[in-house]
Amino acid sequence: MKFVSSVFFLRFLATLFLFSASGLTAAADPHGSYEAPLPVKLSTDPDLCAYVPCKDVMPDADSFSHRMGKPAYVEAYRKKNGDHDKTRRHDGKDEHNGHDNVGKADHELIGYVFLSTDIVDIPAYSGKPVVTLIGMDTQGIVTGVRVLKHSEPILLLGIPEAELTKFVKQYLGKFVGAKIEVGSGRPEQGVIGLDAITGATVTVISENQVILRSGLAVARQVGIIEPTVRPQAKFTQVEGKLDWDALVKNGSVQRLKVDTVEMGLPRSDQPYIDIYFGDLNAPVVGRSVLGDSVYESLMSRLKPDEHAIFLIASGVESFKGSGFVRGGIYDRVQVAQDMDSFTFRDLDYLNLYGIAAAGAPAYRESAIFIIRSPTFSSAYPWNLVFLANKMDRQTGGRTFVNFAREYWLPARYLEGGRPEIIKPEATWMTVWKTRRVEVVLFLLWLTAAGTVYALRDKLVRRSTKKDTRWKDIPKYLLWISSIGFVGFYLLAVPSITQVLTWFHAILFEWRWELFLSDPFVFLFWIFIVVSVFFWGRGMFCGWMCPYGSLAELVYHVAGKLGLKRYQRHLLPQNWHDRLKWIKYGVFAILLAVSFYSIGLAEKLAEIEPFKTTFLVGVWNRSWPFVTFWTVLIVASAFFERPFCKYLCPLGAALAVPSTFRWWGLKRKQECGPCAACQVGCGSQAIDDSGRIDQRECLLCLDCQVLYYDDHACPPLAQERKRRTKAGEPLTPIGSDGYFIPIVPVAAAPAAAARQSLPAFIGQEFFDHAFPWSRKVFQQPILLQAATFALTILVTWVWVLGAAGSIGPGIILGWWLAWSVYEMVVRMRCKPYVKDGPWWGRNLRPASWADMASYVAFKNLLIAAALFLIMKGTGVLDFLQGLPALQWLY
Repeated sequence: MKFVSSVFFLRFLATLFLFSASGLTAAADPHGSYEAPLPVKLSTDPDLCAYVPCKDVMPDADSFSHRMGKPAYVEAYRKKNGDHDKTRRHDGKDEHNGHDNVGKADHELIGYVFLSTDIVDIPAYSGKPVVTLIGMDTQGIVTGVRVLKHSEPILLLGIPEAELTKFVKQYLGKFVGAKIEVGSGRPEQGVIGLDAITGATVTVISENQVILRSGLAVARQVGIIEPTVRPQAKFTQVEGKLDWDALVKNGSVQRLKVDTVEMGLPRSDQPYIDIYFGDLNAPVVGRSVLGDSVYESLMSRLKPDEHAIFLIASGVESFKGSGFVRGGIYDRVQVAQDMDSFTFRDLDYLNLYGIAAAGAPAYRESAIFIIRSPTFSSAYPWNLVFLANKMDRQTGGRTFVNFAREYWLPARYLEGGRPEIIKPEATWMTVWKTRRVEVVLFLLWLTAAGTVYALRDKLVRRSTKKDTRWKDIPKYLLWISSIGFVGFYLLAVPSITQVLTWFHAILFEWRWELFLSDPFVFLFWIFIVVSVFFWGRGMFCGWMCPYGSLAELVYHVAGKLGLKRYQRHLLPQNWHDRLKWIKYGVFAILLAVSFYSIGLAEKLAEIEPFKTTFLVGVWNRSWPFVTFWTVLIVASAFFERPFCKYLCPLGAALAVPSTFRWWGLKRKQECGPCAACQVGCGSQAIDDSGRIDQRECLLCLDCQVLYYDDHACPPLAQERKRRTKAGEPLTPIGSDGYFIPIVPVAAAPAAAARQSLPAFIGQEFFDHAFPWSRKVFQQPILLQAATFALTILVTWVWVLGAAGSIGPGIILGWWLAWSVYEMVVRMRCKPYVKDGPWWGRNLRPASWADMASYVAFKNLLIAAALFLIMKGTGVLDFLQGLPALQWLY
């Protein structure tokens, strides 16, 4: 009977996994806007409406102009006679009245259509912008908003895209210059509130900024909103001139540098563009850069509301661009001050024949540009923006990108110093401030959880096998609060998707804003990382995980409701030992797939039922999600935590560093022959030798209750009976799990002298950095040569990878190959791992699972540490700019 039920459970899990990998992936809408492919010429072709549905956001228009202005927009026209019934082409143009008729007497201007990425580049939760098409009438009222593309994982499968469409429709009929915020409005302060999307707060706050800032930029440009007139700068008289290094050091000259790899091109010893720039109106800057005579000549030609800046540049690309050749427009650079943008034509250009400041670098091209606007002020910060088209190495397509560098004159060059500027706060900071009360409560909850577990020894001492209230009540309170407060209210549910994001951020680009955008998940992960190194994965998985808590409560409640006789508390150990590896396989598959396609990995990550349970709600999902969720919950009623034990990829990811936990559970020397704890272990983490597998242990603490229970622990029970029969007193139980001896035992011999610190460091370095022992020299000479050659090659591949000279796929392949090789070598030469704190020398024989966890995580830490050291010391920058390495790439 046991064999039949085990086979059934194995088949059930296999079917469940295959169902989740295929059915859940198929549930995604293939026609949605998630990572939707956009036309290659979308950012460059003057005819914007040939590529996007302009009619959708400006329904009353008959025709649209080409792109115009900086930032770019298109004008929307309607026939004056009201005849709007003519057939339209699929690209949004009128079949009869295309662009040729725009601006004629029979048409009237009714509004403007613009693409968000032509104006702003505000990243959302994914780190990528939400590409949005926006329509606005001639009064600045939004007529339509359509999301063309986004990369938000929560809107892939977690939340229907219809919610994003519903959110952006709230802007219809609203003025782009109004104060609009996500959340409750404040009418008394003129603030309009918008309904957010539950579980996607960061996304909607970012989209709110995208729509309003894009609309405001165009509205100011076309005259709907009066431009902001800033007080003009009054310069102090500073005697003398500065050399180039001094100008750069005090910020009078700034540098904007873009490498070729940032543009999707192969690494080059020359940057893509390297621009130095500065404000020539400031006397000390102008005289130092131009010299006295040239500076005075320039200032005499400028009108009161005109400003001169200089640019010198080198690199493989020009800042002038092709627009200069076609129409005298410098379309590669512009100046932005707040929401105002200033572009340059040939009439705004003057030759810069040389730099007077000593020590100036060599350059390939130069220019003086004149900003002709009373709204620009040198007293306030402004940005030089370089615009370009980035090549996508995978698709070959191009995307519009911009790079900006802020410039603000030093305070001592301005009368009265710099004016006070209130810059818009970052999105993540807004989220933290709006939820400060919940953040404090969540921190208290984390503190309470850590404190309760830290006091576990006192709790288990007060408990017995028959009465576990002291241990169970705090745990039940944490489970209930985790489900209700953390899961359903705060939506703070850690996921494997965040682990995948970490890997990609480490390899590609680390952005703190991405992780700070959700305060509760951010704080939860800090706690999880610390607790995993303290106690292993069991603190989170067993006590605090919202879904794990729900599954555990379902199991216990089902038993109380009469299903206890049908419940299978444990599987046969041999089947459990096989099934537990499924979750590690799931984690490995997700990690590998994420480097091929993060979108596909996000879909496969729906094997986690977390989004369905807490973020979205079962009632909001399609049938594959509902079925999958229902099957798991029903299984949880009959088996104790089947998902946590056998399927959870997050649990597998946390299990790997659990090998390094500092404090384990207490054991006795009799725990091997005695199986009392093993029989009752709900995690089935205790083997026949009595050792606890920290990767599988969920820290239920039942074994620790037995550890001090003189009626349930066989060694203690025998000692209690012997003393009672002999009439000897029952002394308290010590921390070692035994009765304190009646007669004090003689002091133990003095411990051996501890190693000196240099000796300890040397031994640790040798143990962790070198997998070989002297046994390696007993191998054939060819094998020894291959071993050391492989070591050198792997090290060199890592250095080239850190320098950005080879792709992450090659790095990961070598990292995996080296880890497998090192694991095999260590099992032959150093078949042991540490047990307990990393500063100790308590070594134990390693199983293959122990060694795999140790090697994988150790190599990850070493790689990260070396990368940070090389980055901090400048070695990385040196390698990246070393042309002599090109032949190795």
